[in-house]
Amino acid sequence: MSLLIKHEQLAFDELYNRYSKPMLNFFFRMLNNDREKAEDLLHDLFLKIIEKPQSFDKSMKFSTWFYTLAGNIVKNEYRKQQIRTNFRSESIIENTNPVEYNNESLDKSIFNQQLSKELIKVDIDTRTMFDLRFNEEMSIKEIACIFDCPEGTVKSRLFYLTKNLSIKLAAFKPEKI
Repeated sequence: MSLLIKHEQLAFDELYNRYSKPMLNFFFRMLNNDREKAEDLLHDLFLKIIEKPQSFDKSMKFSTWFYTLAGNIVKNEYRKQQIRTNFRSESIIENTNPVEYNNESLDKSIFNQQLSKELIKVDIDTRTMFDLRFNEEMSIKEIACIFDCPEGTVKSRLFYLTKNLSIKLAAFKPEKI
């Protein structure tokens, strides 16, 4: 980041090459698999870094700072979409019915679809924590830094979310032999 502040093009290229793909995947998951919107937010994120590289908090690990920016961009996007998608979200939630599956029909893609439907119902902070922990494989400590909250808060939110998800997705739990 110090090289980027000095307008070194190679520094930006390195950051983009290193972080664009994981960040695109993060946005994609957080935006209900909307690739076009994910690409827009990815560009917005890197544009913010180009415009204000001095905003980098040197007391933080770069990836923590970077995901904090990305999380804030996602929150802002959710706020923008809230009014426009209220009707759509309500109809998705209303039409979500628990489905019974037998062991033969269980499939990872079906599970992921149901998981996505359940995660839509969760507040954005908890959903982001879930994604950072289980998709980005960040530590509890890193997530706590990103959200500027105690580690216990992160643990608690993830515990209750996974407990709730295990109930909602119980049809996917294989029978014990």
